[in-house]
Amino acid sequence: MAQNETGELFEFDDRPVIKGYPELRWTGKRPYRSTQYFPAQLKESYGEPTDGWINKIFWGDNLQVMSHLLKEYRGKVDLIYIDPPFDSKADYKKKIKLKGKSATNDTSAFEEKQYGDIWSSDEYLQFMYERLVLLRELLSEAGTIYLHCDWHQSHHLRCLMDEVFGPDRCHNVLTWKRSHAQGNSGQGAEHFGRNTDTIFLYSKTDSPIWNPQYQPYSQEVINRDYKYIDEETGEHYRLTPVDGPGGASKGNPFYEFLGVSGYWRYSQKTMQELYEKGEIVLSSTGRSLSRKKYLKDAMGTPVTELWDDLNRVSPTSNERLDYPTQKPECLLERILLTSSNQGSLVFDCFMGSGTTQAVAMKLGRRFIGADINLGSIQTTTKRLLTVADELGQQMGNEDKYLGFEVYNVNNYDFFRNPVEAKELLIQALDIQPFTTDNVFDGELDGRKVKILPTNRIATRADLEGLVANLPYVVYDAHKEENPSAAVDHITLVCMGHEPDLKAALEGELSEYVIDVEIVDILRDKKELEFKREAEASVIVEDGKLTIKSFYPMNLLQKLSLQKESVGDWRELVESVLVDWNYDEAVLEPAVIDIPEKNGLVAGVYDVPADAGRIKVKITDVLSESLEVEVE
Repeated sequence: MAQNETGELFEFDDRPVIKGYPELRWTGKRPYRSTQYFPAQLKESYGEPTDGWINKIFWGDNLQVMSHLLKEYRGKVDLIYIDPPFDSKADYKKKIKLKGKSATNDTSAFEEKQYGDIWSSDEYLQFMYERLVLLRELLSEAGTIYLHCDWHQSHHLRCLMDEVFGPDRCHNVLTWKRSHAQGNSGQGAEHFGRNTDTIFLYSKTDSPIWNPQYQPYSQEVINRDYKYIDEETGEHYRLTPVDGPGGASKGNPFYEFLGVSGYWRYSQKTMQELYEKGEIVLSSTGRSLSRKKYLKDAMGTPVTELWDDLNRVSPTSNERLDYPTQKPECLLERILLTSSNQGSLVFDCFMGSGTTQAVAMKLGRRFIGADINLGSIQTTTKRLLTVADELGQQMGNEDKYLGFEVYNVNNYDFFRNPVEAKELLIQALDIQPFTTDNVFDGELDGRKVKILPTNRIATRADLEGLVANLPYVVYDAHKEENPSAAVDHITLVCMGHEPDLKAALEGELSEYVIDVEIVDILRDKKELEFKREAEASVIVEDGKLTIKSFYPMNLLQKLSLQKESVGDWRELVESVLVDWNYDEAVLEPAVIDIPEKNGLVAGVYDVPADAGRIKVKITDVLSESLEVEVE
């Protein structure tokens, strides 16, 4: 792999081939031994650093995000939790609805696809394999990784984890009982109800951070073991022996106490101190001594690998953000408390609704998050701002890391989300989509079409998957019939590309005649309209900044609404951010107007006397934003 413009190339060590050491194989498996550095652009900044650290959120392909992070954070991440695609064969959607009065109107709501989880098995395994390799590189020597999955691919993922981290680094296969309902075995189902997920727990070395966790005793245990109640305090307690088993042979002292002689597990001085505290009790017969152990001092029952005490986010929970596959904070709290300490660095590159980041902020951990979906970035940003505000108003949170920055990796900003991107391109270019082909996305004018990753320039590395899975048996047959004729006609669709991309593909396939064409959307198809830009009227008058109107055209189109039918523009808005002194590079909002679920933004704000160049960011309920500068 050629070095990029910064000259940064990161290489990884291969695990040695050892007899008896199994490896998972799949069609088109490609070793992943290096990656290049990808730049990141700071877009937004909230709050201040704590002890020189500010948390980080990245929007972009997490493979590129991690390639970016290697430069500074290789071997420095203490805890990784990932909740990656499950290969569930489903598309996950979020219900989008207007705020305020219209929120209860079904005609003012629709479902927006957030991400797809439909893969070929080979494609999925290569995807996960490459990311697990990078995650291993980011882990510290005391680091731990938790991989969350379900029944669809757990068997394969266990093999991949063994291959990347080593089977001796597996500490637990955790079972989370996410629901106490009967699961998904409805009428006519031919399987038992599925109501559990699997979480694989692996470490980088044999000395990970480990803080044992405990569950409170059940009432049954309390009634059985802590049946005594202190008359003065009302506290439950149990009685434990104080005699020293093994007597003199175990080094236990012999003396008389409260008229009872024997070998004891405590020195006479310690016994006296416990007695004065009221913890030594003489039996009714006067022949034995016991010690009071109070329930309030008990740690509880050690947590096992069956997690059946942590419920999923219910429809009525205050945590609920209406984001698909959202995980509960209690689940992440247990993970973070177990495998990280105050100030530890936590990473989640399938961030979703930002549960890992929110819990990390509450527990005083530093964090980095990433997601390819813009909806995730907007949801997480809003969530973290709320958490930071709540923590900032409380005493004793000086050691919390409340500030965070939002980055864009490799100029990832053309489409809202990658699921929508491919669909829009297929429609815009009149591509006839393939439904069963795992290599190409469709056909156009007799040419096979491959849509390369959107929202960034295409690189030679993007060709690896294509080259590995081409139908070489068919190519060989065509070549034998007519050696001078093209065996295939391929069109690559991209959003910008390295100058040698066409030559690179032809070079990889030099033994065949291949007709390669590149369609660069940014250069060749500028007339295509992928997203209708929002419109707004923002004025400064009499010391007030006023948003007079806001029309998010993409949202209105999806709602089948005209501008004239919008009664109150605020019903369309999720948040308003205002930077009074914008530096033309990074948004640092002084006004953060994020109302409650069905509340409305103010829309009118007092302009400070020292205001300069004003930047306003308005985000609609679809998570799309319009940024306006006002003099």
